[in-house]
Amino acid sequence: MLYGLLFLYNTLVFQNQTNLAVMKKTVAKILFCAMFVSTILLQGCKKQNATLNLPQLADYYPMQSGKVLIYREDSTHLDVTAMVLLVNSYLIKDSIGTVFNDNTGRPSYPIYRFITDTLSSAPWQALYTYYVTATTNNVEVVDDNNLRFIKLVEPLTDSFTWNGNSHIDTKSATSPYQYMDGWNYIYRSVNMPFTVLEGNIDSTVTILQDDNTSPPGPFDATNYQQRIYSLEVYGKGIGLIYKNFLYWTWQPQPPPAQYQTDSYGIVLNLISVQ
Repeated sequence: MLYGLLFLYNTLVFQNQTNLAVMKKTVAKILFCAMFVSTILLQGCKKQNATLNLPQLADYYPMQSGKVLIYREDSTHLDVTAMVLLVNSYLIKDSIGTVFNDNTGRPSYPIYRFITDTLSSAPWQALYTYYVTATTNNVEVVDDNNLRFIKLVEPLTDSFTWNGNSHIDTKSATSPYQYMDGWNYIYRSVNMPFTVLEGNIDSTVTILQDDNTSPPGPFDATNYQQRIYSLEVYGKGIGLIYKNFLYWTWQPQPPPAQYQTDSYGIVLNLISVQ
């Protein structure tokens, strides 16, 4: 009888210990799964928050009728007599006009550009008008030659690239804009400071549109070479604050060696916003 009771007791203890071990393993598995799911959800929330916190296009190309921006312009042009590249400086005024709907029904703004000398000794003279269409996905600019550029796109984040010249005929044999073919716009230094003549702008975005020397290497007057460089910087709450564009082609043959007549460049540097 005594041996029977001891056997039954030991059996019950063993079963309880076994059940306890199984319960511990089960609880451990549940805790591991819960921690794994929580980690995935937390990472998803962080990614969502990062996306929601990206800068908005409207912040860097705000359009407001009556707004005026003043720039210093350094214009590179070809002196056809001496066949050298010269730089002349001016003051540029961009005045934003009244909103209207373009031919697709999108709100657009005319921007009237004026020019004077750097001392403002002469009255402002009308130069030309260009147009800006800003949507939630991109900002398009139609210049005075009726060329449509995609200046900014979503998402506004470092290293994002797009074809900003996709609306321009760069392929035709007769196109004067073949040098704009293959440009790959890329965001650099998003939400970083940039200094212009007006001062330091705390939050800006830089777009490198193209940077190409063909063939690469230093300039050699005995050899053909083409240089293309295009960069723009936009300031938060302002719009365009800096632009640097340069395009030239050096032709040594047939003599005399010279720059092609369509070589030109422009640098715009923001002075003030009114």
